[in-house]
Amino acid sequence: ENPVIMMLSLYKGAWDKMNPIYEKIYAVVRRIPAGRFSTYGRIACLAGNPRWSRLVGAAMRACKDQSLPCHRVLYQDGTPSPAWQEGEVNLQRLFLEKEGVAFTAEGKADPAFLWPQ
Repeated sequence: ENPVIMMLSLYKGAWDKMNPIYEKIYAVVRRIPAGRFSTYGRIACLAGNPRWSRLVGAAMRACKDQSLPCHRVLYQDGTPSPAWQEGEVNLQRLFLEKEGVAFTAEGKADPAFLWPQ
């Protein structure tokens, strides 16, 4: 069998298994209210497995649904993701600040805005 076709079929099989997990992750992220943030680890726990924090990041990167509030998911210490950096501005922080989330002088989201508490 053609090795390219074999790789594509393996990839498709992996995606078919990941898609339900991504949907669990997206369902949790949809629950984060405006003006609050959560972390990759908290989302992983709420989605069913505390070891899925990297998978949460992968799901956020893969998401094409612009209505999903991916900007509300931060690192464990409240640091915005560098993936949102546009020059000197971190768009993730900008979006959260527009929703009322405060940031410390160190550039981390104030834990008072963490969801769930």
